[in-house]
Amino acid sequence: CPLGALQNALASSGKTIPFYLFGIIMLYGLIFGRWICGFLCPFGLIQELLHKIPTPKLKKTRITRVLSYLKYVILVFFVFILPIAYAFRSFPLPAFCKYICPAGTLEGAMGLLSNKVNEGYLRMLGPLFTWKFLLMVSFLVACVFIFRFFCRFLCPLGALYGFFNKIALVGVKLDKQSCTDCGLCVGKCKMDIRHVGDMECINCGDCIDVCPTKAISWKGVGFLLADNEVASSNKSKAKKKSTVKCTNALKATVAVIMVVVLCSALVYYNFIDGREPQSVTPPNTVDTSGTQTEIGNAPGPVKPSAPLGTSVGNTCPELSIDIVGKNDKFVLSQNRGKVTVLNFWFTTCGPCLAELPHFYEVAKEYSDNLSIVAVHIQQPNVDVTSFIQNESGHPEWNDGTMLIGWDTGNVCMKLFNIQACPVTIVINADGVITDSFIGGISHKELTSAVEKALGDR
Repeated sequence: CPLGALQNALASSGKTIPFYLFGIIMLYGLIFGRWICGFLCPFGLIQELLHKIPTPKLKKTRITRVLSYLKYVILVFFVFILPIAYAFRSFPLPAFCKYICPAGTLEGAMGLLSNKVNEGYLRMLGPLFTWKFLLMVSFLVACVFIFRFFCRFLCPLGALYGFFNKIALVGVKLDKQSCTDCGLCVGKCKMDIRHVGDMECINCGDCIDVCPTKAISWKGVGFLLADNEVASSNKSKAKKKSTVKCTNALKATVAVIMVVVLCSALVYYNFIDGREPQSVTPPNTVDTSGTQTEIGNAPGPVKPSAPLGTSVGNTCPELSIDIVGKNDKFVLSQNRGKVTVLNFWFTTCGPCLAELPHFYEVAKEYSDNLSIVAVHIQQPNVDVTSFIQNESGHPEWNDGTMLIGWDTGNVCMKLFNIQACPVTIVINADGVITDSFIGGISHKELTSAVEKALGDR
């Protein structure tokens, strides 16, 4: 998604302008304008299919025309102002993607959650997902009654491409000398245009065949579509029908290709690609096929009680985790004799921040027999120490009771195949993984897992 890429670039840019992303989006705009909305947008296709459901339809009015300006407000505030404001803080905020975008929820989240391989993600859902889900359902229902509800009133990407409509190489064009201002094109169009080719026009081409003076034609796609003949032309009506057929054929072809690609991807990733996640064995571990294994910086030969691996019941491979704000490391093998809890989190993860107080309390309660390391997944421009001290509301997390780690190079993330946070790994005093949790964990669940690990000796 160009819009998501732009927000992340703005949010992570600091004082640097993301010229590359701006350049790419400008290239799309200069070539296609909102022709992308009319012919290439998957969510636009979904909206049009929903609108075909037989129900009473709400036609465009002056009110819908006014509401069409809302997407420009969203573009300025959610795509530019908020991400740029957060660029000077400790974590990025792609505000539109996070709080509004129904396309990401429908085309991304719903697909992930429907795949049984990702059932652990269900534990991670919270109020934000509930809001996004309700918003998505509301938009989709609205699309049944209102043509392209989201495109017309809310989509900031369409608003951005609309600025390029007049100068784009591809789209519809109007011969003003032949135009009689009859208004038939505006009446035919289901979008809130004032005239052909303005910022609200998605270049669908529906207006071409209704123009009595043939003043509307295609620009830049002569190799695909024949221009509509002008009034002075003596060509037969068959040519006009051919033009309309070509337009409809192009729409149908693009729609079929989009549906085939989407269905193929869903079938492949849900039913064909059945590979299990592969664990990454770090270089300082040794296969346990023999009787003795020396693990990392352990003081001497250690005989693992279970095969080396990252699943529950395996001996955890050696880990060396940088401690945030200190020139020190947490080395798993040096913590033998005590239970270790690894919690993977990051600063903008709501469920992560909600559960961290539990880890601090449990670390304090079992300080003699337990080490808890809250491992921050590496992100650019994030000062974890400053975040904890000034923004988390829990400056006590820096007092050493609970160690704050830094996953340098995302080594731990790759090792445990972590796709999303929070994730918690519990390792007993012998180095064996006794529990693994995907998603938020309660104080009771954490205490129970620690007690279980303590009793496994």
